[in-house]
Amino acid sequence: MTVKRVGVIGAGTMGNGIAQTCTAAGLSVTMVDISKDALDRALVTIGVNLDRLVKKEKLSTQDKEAILGRITVATELSAVADVDVAIEAATENTALKLKLLRELDGLLGPDAILVTNTSSISITMLAAAVNRSEKFIGMHFFNPVPVMALVELIRGLQTSDETHQGMEALARQIGKTPITVRNNPGFAVNRILCPMINEAIFVLAEGIATAADIDEGMKLGCNHPIGPLALADMIGLDTLLAVLEVFYEGFNDSKYRPAPLLKEMVAAGYLGRKSGRGFYQY
Repeated sequence: MTVKRVGVIGAGTMGNGIAQTCTAAGLSVTMVDISKDALDRALVTIGVNLDRLVKKEKLSTQDKEAILGRITVATELSAVADVDVAIEAATENTALKLKLLRELDGLLGPDAILVTNTSSISITMLAAAVNRSEKFIGMHFFNPVPVMALVELIRGLQTSDETHQGMEALARQIGKTPITVRNNPGFAVNRILCPMINEAIFVLAEGIATAADIDEGMKLGCNHPIGPLALADMIGLDTLLAVLEVFYEGFNDSKYRPAPLLKEMVAAGYLGRKSGRGFYQY
């Protein structure tokens, strides 16, 4: 299939990153969010990201303007009715995703592919809620989207080979390296990553080491580019908690239980970078 027009639903961190990545590859993007303020912030964020590339001489001013010119924004889902691919990038909330996906299913043309950017929710379950289940797939982008090279492609039981091949080609078209994983709580990368971060929170709560020393230890001892607690702050502690709760419920295994300190910090509103405070102050 040939993809020229992409709809991105959600203008948050993941949504605006996906929009920037697609437009930088020459695609036309319509970004939708119920909040006009969120859309305005998203365009500012994309502009700042592109300015950084211009300053580093990796992008010309003309290219920057061309990229921004390929993005349109809207507050109504109907704006994406004619896209080739619609990528849902709302917050990690099952009820919200189901609502959006059902609405999109009714709006899109018969040949359009419907994609979710979920990091943990069952693709098979989400696909069962729409009529185009064979044209439904998970594309899990990683934050920050314009920088991270990986995309996990997650097939539900219903996903057709044609849909999988088309989205594998799209991932490469926008400069990403796709890996294909089986539908399972957390898929592949988060299945490994999130329990590791959770264990780091247990280590902190038990007073074994400070947050700074835990992160320094993992950077220098395991060659990680960022420590697990700083990474948790970047991901968002509420998002991390939501993923771990999906694991805990999906596997019925106590090894995935969220650290009590994580739950307490989310209850306090200490969500990481986006709230100004997490394991570190911002």
